[in-house]
Amino acid sequence: MDISDRIKQLSKERGWTNYRLAKESNVPQATVNNLFRLNNQPTVPTLESLCNGFGITLSQFFAEGDEAVILSEEQREMLKVWDTLNKEQKAALLELLKKM
Repeated sequence: MDISDRIKQLSKERGWTNYRLAKESNVPQATVNNLFRLNNQPTVPTLESLCNGFGITLSQFFAEGDEAVILSEEQREMLKVWDTLNKEQKAALLELLKKM
């Protein structure tokens, strides 16, 4: 998989410019531009930030298949809250969801 092509694909699917990608992922616009202009490969932290901007995980980024996983704003919000929970809170929430 070509990482730059995957980033371009995800941006195109969302109708995002390089500027929008930079803003959504909190990555300097120069870094985003250099990915494409100089064909640089992003560092792992930069790629993680880009994935966060897209609302996907690294594993989803590298997943094979034609369809990218796109999360709704509500799903992204739920995942952000999930990340703030401790182990016990996550277990309790999972149990609650299973009983619904």
